Amino acid sequence: MASGGEAPAAAGGKVACAAWIRRREEKSAAAARVFAAYGRAGSRPAVEVLGFDSKECSLSPEPLARVVLGEGAGDAPRGIAVHPSGDELVCATAKGCRLFKLVFEEFTVRIFPKAAPLLESVGPQKCLAFSTDGAKFAIGGEDGHLRIFHWPSMNMLLDEPKAHKSFRDMDISLDSEFLVSTSTDGSARIWKIDDGAPLVNLTRSSDEKIECCRFSRDGMKPFLFCTVAKDSKVVTVVWNISDWKRIGYKRLLGKPISTLSVSMDGKYLALGSHDGDFCAVDVKKMEVSHWSKKVHLGSPITSIEFCPTERAVISTSHQWGAELTKLNVPADWKEWQVWLILLALFLASAVLFYAFYHRSDSFWNFPMGRHQPAKPWSVLKESPPVPEDQTPW
Repeated sequence: MASGGEAPAAAGGKVACAAWIRRREEKSAAAARVFAAYGRAGSRPAVEVLGFDSKECSLSPEPLARVVLGEGAGDAPRGIAVHPSGDELVCATAKGCRLFKLVFEEFTVRIFPKAAPLLESVGPQKCLAFSTDGAKFAIGGEDGHLRIFHWPSMNMLLDEPKAHKSFRDMDISLDSEFLVSTSTDGSARIWKIDDGAPLVNLTRSSDEKIECCRFSRDGMKPFLFCTVAKDSKVVTVVWNISDWKRIGYKRLLGKPISTLSVSMDGKYLALGSHDGDFCAVDVKKMEVSHWSKKVHLGSPITSIEFCPTERAVISTSHQWGAELTKLNVPADWKEWQVWLILLALFLASAVLFYAFYHRSDSFWNFPMGRHQPAKPWSVLKESPPVPEDQTPW
């Protein structure tokens, strides 16, 4: 495990929230630079941007950019959401949300505050989420107020003051059509974003509480994953989003779950516990592929964020700050490896064809035209027929 949580003391207090930043290079569509955004509490709350070394799976010891949020406790960061383009991020505080512009240069990063009046006075927000295409932004408040904006115009798509008693978790589907939200009272609701209205409430028994929620991300299996608690037992339930019915469940972590996350490619789920453990789950098999115990000893894990390019996660807790962990899971195929395999198969088939052509007695080596030897009619004790035409037709 590589730790990237606690930067030098000069940077301030503990990390309260974190998110990854994926920045596409303009010169190459395939290249991407990855950074981490930290929301740091303390006497001078701030947002920091740190560099990420994929080879060492580590974060830079010093921030590349830093902006102070304020001087009081109300300015302490509570959550961060990064726009898919990597150009902007939103940081939630007790007062509301702050918008920042990120400018990436060859060797430096700069961060500038931007005016966002509709976000700055909304009060404490529990959930923040951008859609995958970056065209929508949603916030869910501790007061149960749900707001969905079109981005970057900030036109209001949905404004529901009584969406829940208080927000517990929230996510937007891969196609940006649906939003799922859960409440502290155990209820869960599906919203149709473009219609700006609730669609359905997820069914549950009176003794069940739906807590964490995430949509699938692989683009092939449109599922919804939710953690459901019943007494002391917690299971991960899968819903089919075509009819919003349960299709299965499995007990994975085996203890109360505090947070749920899904990797960008949809291959893995991560579940964090109230006592500081977390696991990574292979979605295809629905089996645990990685365990990390006592990462945040005795403290609930508040968030887990998958790295967009590597099998690594940043986890946070109020007591221990942030930890960067490399997952012990099977390595993914790289693009160059796939092309290398295809080239090897092509060369192997060419060699086999060459050998077959030169050594076979089949049709491929059968002489053609007038050079074709006559059939040994003498064996049949009869005279061979006289050909009328020397052409093969």
